[in-house]
Amino acid sequence: MRKRVLSGMRPTGRLHLGHYFGALHNWINFQHDYECYYMSADWHALTTNYVNTSEIDKNTLEMIADWIAVGIDPQKSTLFKQSKILQHSELFLILSMITPLRWLQRCSTYKKQINEDRNENLNGYGFLGYPVLQAADILLYKAHIIPVGKDQLSHLEFTREIMRRFNNFYGKIFVIEPKEALTKIARVPGLDGRKMSKSYNNSILLGENNDILKNKVKSMFTDPLKIRKNTPGHPENCVVFGFYKILDFKCSKKRSEECKIGMIGCVVCKSELVEILTEFMAPLTNERKKLISDKAYLDEILKKGCQKATEIASETMKEIHEALKF
Repeated sequence: MRKRVLSGMRPTGRLHLGHYFGALHNWINFQHDYECYYMSADWHALTTNYVNTSEIDKNTLEMIADWIAVGIDPQKSTLFKQSKILQHSELFLILSMITPLRWLQRCSTYKKQINEDRNENLNGYGFLGYPVLQAADILLYKAHIIPVGKDQLSHLEFTREIMRRFNNFYGKIFVIEPKEALTKIARVPGLDGRKMSKSYNNSILLGENNDILKNKVKSMFTDPLKIRKNTPGHPENCVVFGFYKILDFKCSKKRSEECKIGMIGCVVCKSELVEILTEFMAPLTNERKKLISDKAYLDEILKKGCQKATEIASETMKEIHEALKF
């Protein structure tokens, strides 16, 4: 049996280049060699967006369209909606019973986000307990490989800790310790130089309109010390150069040298980046438009994916019920 990969995204809005290079690019490669399960993590979306849930279903369909448009093949990968698999919430409840409160309170990403974001929506148990829900997601499918960024490594270790604790209490039900598969491109820069993020409003969306794309590239943060074309630049401090490294690595080496000796200006750099991005986006933009217009097709993919995911989840929960003597 092929090893199993599990990953997911929260349906909280349109996907951007950070999602593609930070996750989807790896997902595409995994589906050739592994049994892949990719979920719309709509329960996770509620941990911070529980006040207004009206867009979650719409966002899920748009997200699935994005996945398929960039190369996720529904014939090779199982695409499903987390909330349709009732076993996710059941295992979340069970694991919550055995998780010490101090484990959740010491979570570094939880403490960081609480300190950085004063949003009162983060004060609920759902946000505190979302590492337990992540653990339930992973253990339910007995996944071997979890694609993550470095900031999620602590959550994966948390999953392994819960797994060991469960096995210690009830017998060795979970024999596969999930391993991380780090994303190759850990950080995609946003327009302002911070990490690309929907919350920062500094993103380039997948399928972005050409005119909007052009304006966004024009607004990109560049080296503040490079005032004129012939002024020696510092490409490592430039968002535009960051995209060259990601999109056209061979060209980026030449571009770096040209910038450092003042052979090229920021206007030309940005113009050429627009061309590169437009060419990169064109096929996925066209495919995305076709998919979005066929809601029945997307619904059918999710229906089939949920059926397959339910089969796996039901088998796991049957073992868990027996271990609990229920």
